[in-house]
Parts: sequence; C-alpha cells; structure tokens
Amino acid sequence: MIHVENVSKRFKLYRSPADRLKEIIFRRSFHADFQSLSDVSFHVNDGETLGIIGPNGAGKSTLLKILSGIIIPDSGTVNISGKVTGLLELGTGFNPEMTGRQNIYMNGLLIGMTKEEIDERIQRIIDFTELGSFIENPIKTYSSGMVMRLAFAVAYHAEPSCFLVDEALSVGDAHFQQKCMKAIKGFKEKGGSIIFVSHDLNAVKMLCDKAILLSKGKTVDEGNPEQVVNTYNFLLAQQEDEEMPRKMLEEKSEKTDYGTMEIKITNVAVVGKYSGSSVITSGEETTISVFFTSYIKMENITVGIAIRDKYGQDIFGTNTYHYNVKIECKNGCAYICDFVMDMNIGPGKYTVTAAIHTDDNHIDSCFNWMDRAIDFEVAGIMGSLFNGVAYLKPSISIRREDNE
Repeated sequence: MIHVENVSKRFKLYRSPADRLKEIIFRRSFHADFQSLSDVSFHVNDGETLGIIGPNGAGKSTLLKILSGIIIPDSGTVNISGKVTGLLELGTGFNPEMTGRQNIYMNGLLIGMTKEEIDERIQRIIDFTELGSFIENPIKTYSSGMVMRLAFAVAYHAEPSCFLVDEALSVGDAHFQQKCMKAIKGFKEKGGSIIFVSHDLNAVKMLCDKAILLSKGKTVDEGNPEQVVNTYNFLLAQQEDEEMPRKMLEEKSEKTDYGTMEIKITNVAVVGKYSGSSVITSGEETTISVFFTSYIKMENITVGIAIRDKYGQDIFGTNTYHYNVKIECKNGCAYICDFVMDMNIGPGKYTVTAAIHTDDNHIDSCFNWMDRAIDFEVAGIMGSLFNGVAYLKPSISIRREDNE
C-alpha cells in the first residue's frame, strides 16, 4: 500500500554553477524558486493501479522520484509498505562501460536485492530481456529500447510490493511493451500496488483503477480514470488561461462542457436510419448531428465527434478538418453538422463527445467541448454475427494449396 499526505517539493534554479558559490560567499539569494509539488495527497491499496497524468512540468517525475526515495520531500509524509522498484528515467543506475550481465548485479544491489537473490533469478531476468548474446556486451552499445528491456526486467524480478512505471516504457518496441503490460497485470493480480505515469490516455483508462491529474504541481482532479482524462482534455483546451488549474480546484462540479462559448453546442443527436432512434443496429446507417449557435463571425471552424465505449476507450473520432469541410459562421446564426456513417461497431452502450474548435484539434483554440453529450446503444447486428468492437466485413474464400 502507498499513502501520500500533503507532499510538497521546491527546487532552487540557478542560471549558472557560479551562482551557487556566490550565494554561499555573499550570503544572499542568486536563485529562483520553483515549486514542483504542492500538497499532493493520494493512496493506493494493494492490488490497485493509480494513473498519474498531466502536461510536461506538472511534477509527475518529481513525485515518482520521491516515492522511489531518490529525493526527499520538503514537507508531507510518504508511507509505503514493502519494497519499491520501478522504471523511471532510462538508464538510471546503469554503468555504460559494464556489460548487461554486470549491470544486472549492480542495479539489482542498488534496488535492494541480495547477491544470492540475483544469482537465483539472473537467468530468468536474461530470458525476459530477450537480449541473447548482447547481454555480454557493454550497454553503451545498446539502443534505448534494449536498455529499457534490461531496466524493466531487473525491476520486475526484484519482486517488489509496489511498482512505479514512467514514460521510459514507451521507448520499447510493440512486442516488448505488450510483454511488459502482461507482466504488470500479473503483478497487480498478485496484490501488488502500481503507479503508472503515461501520456497514453487510453492506456491509463484501460489499465488503472483510478487516476489523478497534476498541473503546475497541484492535484487538479482525481477519481475515475475516464473522468480524470476528460478533465485533462478540458485543461488542454483552456491552457492559455493561467488561472484554469486553480479554478478547476475551486469550482469542481459535474460540468461537462468547456470553452470560450463564442460558438456553443446546443444539442447532439444520434438517429438510426431504420430505427429512427438512438437505439440502433450494428451496421445500420446512422446520423450523428451536432447543433450549434455562433455568437461571432468566423470564416473557418472545425466540428468534431468522438465515440467512446462503456469503459471510456476511444472507438472512433473524426472532424470536419480531416475531411476538408469548410464551415463559415455568422454572428447569431444556428447550424447543424451531420456525420453520416454505417455504425459498424459491436453491440453495447456508447457515448458521443462533441467539440468545436479551429484547425485539427481543440488545443490551440476551443470554442466548446461537450463531453458525453449523448448516450446511444447498439443492439443486434445486421448481417453476420461477430465478436469484438469493430465489424470489418471480411471476404472469405478457400482454396487448395496444391494444384490438383
């Protein structure tokens, strides 16, 4: 279990190394203070995964370094039951002149394993890395992906009770990333606590039991991963507003739409061609309509939609920018943007998020973002039965391999 209570950390930033010496000699400040974390609190139970998301500079890596014991917080308490290991900055604790095998011993000892434990587990570690004969080469000859393989294998086989995973995992190839994810899931099923830091928002929604959003060192939102990811999207849409993180802390509500509101979404509808309702059949032609009113004159705006399943995973998303559909708005006029498509997705419950912005995404200028604007259901299948999320309509044929 991990319990963090009101943790804060401030760093001194110097323009040059000489300023450190001048501060000692002249006994006055030659630095600027940077508040990396401010009163961050959370807990992670055994067998639970916490996702941490946020923009660059939010304090995520500082928090992981505090949890791993690399740095000490200025205030607050951190209580962790059992051994903690993790995959933080790539290459941490490795000597580039030593071989992979030698680094297993050195890194293993640094994270709390005994030599006897390493002797007993080293072949499993080497097999997990899939590095083969490269294990006997100096790691200065390794690619970043190979270093990641070695780092993850050592940390995982240290058999910790708490595991920290940073973005370093993203440098690996797809095969090894899946292998790592499978290992992490197995670790969780055995009762291990996991803290997962990533910019892959879908991975956070799928892997984590709960999540927190950091911005400028403060906790902006916490709770259900889908809710927190949505808050992050809202934060990105309002990033030009310096006061937004503070406002979100002080004014937390069930509000699901954000933006300048110069162009406002008034309604979103999902209607099947044959059902005439929001309960449609898989494969049925369906219209998703976004109704909006403009309170400004704007030559070119973008209207977009995103379909998500019941887990909050993005199933499909697109916008008018990608289809070269130009929309010109006049002040005081109302419009309807229709997206017509065959709804080739599996039976289940879904939501539609709608947005109006400029260019290809909502980050630079967002007029209105409406999350979970409407729910709809896919019930039944037109045509052949299938399993999964997407109906790919295969063409199937069979032939003999020989020429007889």
